[in-house]
Amino acid sequence: MKYLFLGLAIAFELLGSSFLKVSNGFSKLIPSIVTILAFIACFYFLSLALKFIPLSIAYAAWGGIGIVLTTVISVVIFKQSLDLPAVIGIVLIVAGVIIMNFFSKAASH
Repeated sequence: MKYLFLGLAIAFELLGSSFLKVSNGFSKLIPSIVTILAFIACFYFLSLALKFIPLSIAYAAWGGIGIVLTTVISVVIFKQSLDLPAVIGIVLIVAGVIIMNFFSKAASH
């Protein structure tokens, strides 16, 4: 269940971030409401995941996976482009999340 909670937190964070862009600075009502509700759900499920997963590990996974998937959404849906430094930075973030989850002793605390 702990990874289901973390997955739901990530999914709602992606929804909230995407609708934050669509809300145009909270000037559009429906996207603004979706953004707020999605972030409430995101933090609720993240708080449930934190009952079982150490903060450093959960936050690294939440942030890392969120960054990668938000980048995919921004490129595919919003037609934004990436340059080489952005791609390198994202790869380094993913590498950090993998290292923390598979090699850090902090994951077992």
